Amino acid sequence: MTKKTFLRAFRDSLPILAGYLALGFGFGVLLQSKGYSFWWAILMSCTMFAGSGQYAGVDFLASGATILTTAVMTLIINARHFFYGFSMLDKYKGMGPVKPYLIFGLTDETYSIVCSAKLDEGIDKRKYYFFLTALNHSYWITGCTLGAVIGGVLPFSNEGIDYAMTALFIVIMVEQWLSTKEHLPAILGVVTTVVCLVIFGADLFIIPAMALIALELVIFRKKLDKTGENAEVKQDD
Repeated sequence: MTKKTFLRAFRDSLPILAGYLALGFGFGVLLQSKGYSFWWAILMSCTMFAGSGQYAGVDFLASGATILTTAVMTLIINARHFFYGFSMLDKYKGMGPVKPYLIFGLTDETYSIVCSAKLDEGIDKRKYYFFLTALNHSYWITGCTLGAVIGGVLPFSNEGIDYAMTALFIVIMVEQWLSTKEHLPAILGVVTTVVCLVIFGADLFIIPAMALIALELVIFRKKLDKTGENAEVKQDD
């Protein structure tokens, strides 16, 4: 069962492998261009495992930002984790000693796979979640390290690298849109974010947008749960 579970997790993680190697490589190149060795890339990718947070962290390090400033900005950048993390309470219930690592490794991409994966009866869910998270983490560490090492040997232009995470989020949203007939959460997210951007400005819109989206999802939860149950019944038929 363990082998079967690992192979399923590995198969599901393959799309993430390509993305994380490329994005991690970009981060490593960017970090090295600021004068930091590959050891920093390994340390940050092992202990942070937050793509957008790590990209922003390069600027924080290079500019000599204070710990308070770095902490606040990191909280704002990764505020979305608070909200979609709540939806994993049932899935990660009873995970035992691996639960803290699963929480730590709950990236956007891992979340996307965990939410959409339809596991067979022979798959151990706890091991599947752990293998998936560990595999994705290893891809990210490898990409970051390779970028920093190769970036120190070969000349690379870092122009446009900081847009890589934005591009990834767009791809994830498009993939989620195409994989489901229920588009209400995506529409709410886009509309609410645009409205908050106009009202609060580019520097302050993230927290209000996330809070409003969470409230909207709570309000429409019954409708969304009913839609999801109907979709599962049709799939089983």
